[in-house]
Amino acid sequence: MVNVTINGLDVNVEQYNCEGEQILVLLHGFTGSTKTWQHVIEHLPVAVRVITIDLIGHGMTAAPEQLEPYSVVAQVQLLEELFAKLELERFTLLGYSMGGRVALSYAACYPQRIEQLILESASPGLASLKERATRKLTDEVLADNIIANGIVSFVEKWENIPLFASQKSLPEDVKQEIRKERLAQREIGLANSLRGMGTGIMPALWHQLAELSMPVLLITGSLDFKFEQLAQKMVVQLKQGSHISVNEVGHAIHVENPAQFATIVKESLIQ
Repeated sequence: MVNVTINGLDVNVEQYNCEGEQILVLLHGFTGSTKTWQHVIEHLPVAVRVITIDLIGHGMTAAPEQLEPYSVVAQVQLLEELFAKLELERFTLLGYSMGGRVALSYAACYPQRIEQLILESASPGLASLKERATRKLTDEVLADNIIANGIVSFVEKWENIPLFASQKSLPEDVKQEIRKERLAQREIGLANSLRGMGTGIMPALWHQLAELSMPVLLITGSLDFKFEQLAQKMVVQLKQGSHISVNEVGHAIHVENPAQFATIVKESLIQ
C-alpha cells in the first residue's frame, strides 16, 4: 500500500505480484475501494502484476470538498498522471460499474495505453438528454441525502436497492465485508462522486465505442437484466468486443463469484 500524490491529492494504490510481466489495473465501483478485489486477487496467478486504486472520494484516497476533481475529465487526467508516475506504459484496465465508466472514459482518451479493456457491469452512459437530466436530478437528491443523514443511513438504504438483491443470498461473512467497506466511506466523497461522476452527469460514450481498437470484454451477471441488455447493445458496436454472461449472479460478479470472475480474467489475459 502506498499513497501517491497527484496535484496535491493523495491517491491510495496497492500492488501485488510486483514482478509479474502482465499488468492488470483494477478500478472499483461506487461505495467500493481496493478491498473489493481481495478475493479476486487470491485467484490470480503470480505472473500477473495487479494494481488496485481507490478512486477520488473513496477508500483511502483524498475526498476533497471541491467538486472539480470528481469530474470525468479530472479523474481521467489524474489516472494518466498516476500511471506515468508508476511507469506503466501498456496494461489491461478493468473497471466495475462506476469504475467501468471511468475505465471506458480513460480508454477513449488514452487508447495507446490499453492492451485490453475489461468492463464489469458497466455502461457508456445515457444517450438521451432527457434521461440524463432525470438521472442527474436523482443523483443530486441522493447526494444531498448522504450529507444530511450520514453514511449509516445511506448504507442501510443502498444495500437494499434492487440492483443488489442477489447479494442477499451471500454468506453472512461476505455480506458483512461488503457492509464494512461501504460504512468506511466518507459522506463528502460519495456525495461528490454522484455529483461529478454519476450516470446523469457523465457524457455519453456510445458513439465512441466503434472507435476503440483494443479488445474489449464485457462481463455481466445473468440476474442483472439491465446490464445484460446494455452489454448486448454495446458489443455489436465494438471492433473487438466480446460478452460473457455469468450464471446465477447479479451486478457484482467479482463479489458474488470471485473464483469464476478471476478465471474469466485469467483466460482473457492469456489469449
